[in-house]
Amino acid sequence: MQRYERLNAVLEALAESGKLSVEQIVERFDVSPATVRRDLDDLAAQQLVTRTRGGAVVQSVSYDLPLRYKSVRQSDEKQRIADTAADLVRPGAVVGLNGGTTTSAVARTLATRTHLAGTANGSGPTQLTVVTNALNIANELVVRPHVKVVVIGGVARPQSYELIGPLSRRLLDDIAVDVLILGVNAISAGGGAAAHNEGEAEINRLMVERSNRVVVVADGSKVGLRAFARICDTGRVDALVTDGTADADELQRLREAGVDVTSV
Repeated sequence: MQRYERLNAVLEALAESGKLSVEQIVERFDVSPATVRRDLDDLAAQQLVTRTRGGAVVQSVSYDLPLRYKSVRQSDEKQRIADTAADLVRPGAVVGLNGGTTTSAVARTLATRTHLAGTANGSGPTQLTVVTNALNIANELVVRPHVKVVVIGGVARPQSYELIGPLSRRLLDDIAVDVLILGVNAISAGGGAAAHNEGEAEINRLMVERSNRVVVVADGSKVGLRAFARICDTGRVDALVTDGTADADELQRLREAGVDVTSV
């Protein structure tokens, strides 16, 4: 297990149990006590846990795992999803990307596809345009000469690197997006697409409204779930790209609701 994977697993275990001792972590992950202490000190320095004598506890407030620690989860599945979603992008398109590990994988895939700087409406060469509220995605794409990056303003959430709030709405009112590749915390035929955080859901909803086509990207663990804040109804989702672990019955219900489902 790589270090990021271990840190991610320790955070998840702490979120479930509230506290862990060094001995418990040693037994669970088969690493030395010295390694565990270094890991916990690192997480404490980032204010993700509170160190105690002989272990650690979760912070006094609940938190989502930061994006950098989620990124290693189901990485193979996410990359297959990203490759398939990137195939749906045409040269010269305006692409919307919200924050999340799967959309970040899509962004990295788009960064390698220089042919997407094509011709728009026969009017000559143009860059691929990416509209995003995710700081990490903007950071990855801004150095790519074939990509024009448009960043939506707002206040940054450290858990997801997404910009949210009233400032984000101003730009969205004045733009149009060809295809939105939307990462979600949950999607179901009855509940639609949803997020855990209401601020993220609000901005994502505005991105949906400004988009001609909406493609949800979600690993199978999110299919059939509901989350706190709805982004949009299922009827507004044109396509879903997921993996083979998704519940087959739920995928059928989504197809019956008019969603073009691809399982990779």
